[in-house]
Amino acid sequence: MAAADAPAWRLDPAHTRVLFRVDHAGFSTALGLLPAIEGTLRFDPDDWSTARIEASVPLARLQLGDEAWNQTMLSRSWFDAGAHPLARFRSTRVEPTGEGTARVHGLLQLRGVEKPLVLDVRLNKLGRNPVGFRRTAGFSASATLDRRDFGMERWTNLVGTAVALDIQLEAVRSTDEADKEKGDADPQHD
Repeated sequence: MAAADAPAWRLDPAHTRVLFRVDHAGFSTALGLLPAIEGTLRFDPDDWSTARIEASVPLARLQLGDEAWNQTMLSRSWFDAGAHPLARFRSTRVEPTGEGTARVHGLLQLRGVEKPLVLDVRLNKLGRNPVGFRRTAGFSASATLDRRDFGMERWTNLVGTAVALDIQLEAVRSTDEADKEKGDADPQHD
């Protein structure tokens, strides 16, 4: 099955988030949250190699716990959200690594720069969501990037250059066709 033939899913922006972690001068690990991610997923649970994902991250929704700090990080020196309001990720291939796990190779576009990024992904659950009754797939993913690769080169003596990403993603089937094909009960995945 080709990626275009894999079932279509829509990312649920209410339940899809990126948490990033970066060293803050050795005092703490600073945390930031990027919510409201939108996009599409092509995913056949029986053939991960055909999976593809495209996601858009609205940078203006950045949450650091302090509005002044949010605005600093959205400025030209950092995310440059005025000129580049979205970060985007597009997968290029998926490498299954085990039962319910894969490495998703793709391209991250941030601040007008596009660089390769590999996500380690785990399927948490696949089944009918008890709220809304739609077929839902839940994933956790992680990756690490170097912020300097995307032109964020300020304060390397105070702010770490390695940025850890923790992603929680829920995707909802775009149509109920697969539910009709498999029936309402799917004991393997529910």
